[in-house]
Amino acid sequence: MSDPQHTPLVPTGPTDPDGPAVPSAAQDPVARFLRVAAENPERTAVRAPDGSVDFATLERRTAALAAALRRLGTGRGDRVGIHLPRGVDLVVALLGVWRAGAAYVPLDPAYPQERLTHMIEQAGLTVLLDSGGGFRPPAGVTVLRPTRWGLDDDSTTDSTTGSAAESTNPLDPAYTIFTSGSTGVPKGVEVPRGAVAALLTGLEGMGAYRPEPGVVGWNASVSFDASVQQWVRVCRGDTLLVLDEEQRVDPVRLARTLRAEGVTDLDLTPSHWELLREPLAGGPVPRLFMGGEPVPERVWRELAAAGTEAVNVYGLTECTVDSTAAWITGPKTRPHLGAALAGSTVRVLDDRLRPSAPGETGELYVAGAGLAHGYVGRAGLTAERFLPDPYGPPGHRMYRTGDLARTGPDGTLEYVGRSDRQVKLRGFRIEPGEIERALTRLPEVAEAAVKVIEAAPGDLRITAFVTVRGTADTGRDFARGVLGRLRDTLPAHMVPSSVHPLAALPLTPSGKVDHHALTVPRPGSPGAAAPAPGRPADTAAGRVPEDLDRQVAEVWRTALQVDRVEPTDDFLALGGHSLTALRVVHVLRRRLGIEIQLRQLLDSHDLADFTESVRRTAASEAAPRPALASRGAR
Repeated sequence: MSDPQHTPLVPTGPTDPDGPAVPSAAQDPVARFLRVAAENPERTAVRAPDGSVDFATLERRTAALAAALRRLGTGRGDRVGIHLPRGVDLVVALLGVWRAGAAYVPLDPAYPQERLTHMIEQAGLTVLLDSGGGFRPPAGVTVLRPTRWGLDDDSTTDSTTGSAAESTNPLDPAYTIFTSGSTGVPKGVEVPRGAVAALLTGLEGMGAYRPEPGVVGWNASVSFDASVQQWVRVCRGDTLLVLDEEQRVDPVRLARTLRAEGVTDLDLTPSHWELLREPLAGGPVPRLFMGGEPVPERVWRELAAAGTEAVNVYGLTECTVDSTAAWITGPKTRPHLGAALAGSTVRVLDDRLRPSAPGETGELYVAGAGLAHGYVGRAGLTAERFLPDPYGPPGHRMYRTGDLARTGPDGTLEYVGRSDRQVKLRGFRIEPGEIERALTRLPEVAEAAVKVIEAAPGDLRITAFVTVRGTADTGRDFARGVLGRLRDTLPAHMVPSSVHPLAALPLTPSGKVDHHALTVPRPGSPGAAAPAPGRPADTAAGRVPEDLDRQVAEVWRTALQVDRVEPTDDFLALGGHSLTALRVVHVLRRRLGIEIQLRQLLDSHDLADFTESVRRTAASEAAPRPALASRGAR
């Protein structure tokens, strides 16, 4: 195992004197996968809720899919949509598309139909890998289901083996991932294969990956760029553990899975770690890759003091996930971004593109082998964000991140904030402008402003402020209706937690919306927000608390930051999201001492339905159960 304390941040090695090193064909992820499959055919490649496969089987199945795609005329430069649940087939699809020489476009099954349709049309997809879950692709798209991937066709499996790496080059597209767009529509970022190879070699070079094969927990959604850094680890010989949706969002189940499966590496956001920390207490902790949002100083110091192996990774979709990395060490150090990975260059520049002096804040620019080609069908936006690199060889570019940073005395980078309104929330990059435009497309909304507000320490929430058209009713059902319609067009992580009608949006002297003046009064008094002490002894003794309805309603009200809740209220309609649901389940587990499952809340129609589900669980608990903290400490 490499020693984080003594591994250099930036590796030494051969580089191109005229620019960043371009990965060779041997470093292509598919070429690496084929070598591993030939050398270790019986090693487990993927473990998933629907089964496991070794490298030999994964090689055969991906070869068969590549052949099936080629029979459809799919090859280099083409894009293939992937709309599949988390499982073995998803990994086969990702690698199979690459072996055909094409690029994949992930389409999260949780996304609304309207958004998926836009992504398919924007990417120009003509082929879609789909499991048949009811999604309706646009006309003209050929759907290929797993049963038609040609695994039993012996004539197709041998011809593709070993040819994939020879039929591509580092500039061929690897994938297109859509991110939130400030203009109101998502934008597709096209990333080349060489950039993925550079990501792997860069993290290997700084010692982030163990030299021996490990077990990597695939935690991120396939539509989120962090997923690339996770699933592609199978190409270097690691075993990929595909976490299901319940494991991903329930920290207690996740902790049990990590231990049972012997996971050695886990990528997650700092906010996700704070939920997972307690259930993992007292046992082994995987090596953590923290990204997607800044690491709070408190979390940094706790990890460093505990000696947890953790790497802070920074990057954007346009720069292939990670451009810098830093070991989280030294309890007295402040959070920082570390230094650039091999193959990448980072610069802090002022508004005239001159280097900022150490300690001075400037905008962060990234250059090198990790840069994306640009935005699909958006040449103007590509030219605006991907600029000629004045410090690099002719023809080289650099990406304007919009992030503000400064260089410390030791040369490490410190993150300062954003130069625009873009935010990172629960690991997702969100443009408030896209949500505002979705709001103003609703018939009852005239104007909209969106702001992320900290409802409680560490609890960031998307909050919408609107003015209404005409005489629209702004009563209790107004926000519920608005949020319900937004869910038809926006993914769940972009739907606001609350909507607040205003007579008019506050303006600055220059006539722009004054976002600093947008505030939400906290419901109730400060004392009322604290959960009342529970009575776990009642439930542990087999008795359902007499005031269960009141306790559950109070936990909802506190978690959702609303004045009151009714039995017919829907959790999501009140602005709940996965992390809010986790907090509700966490508090009730502690208070009642019973094993409530997250799915009970997410599957409930309303508060009354959920309370009845909790009542049944409480009644069925015949033996005493320890509180959550005790279970996590075992």
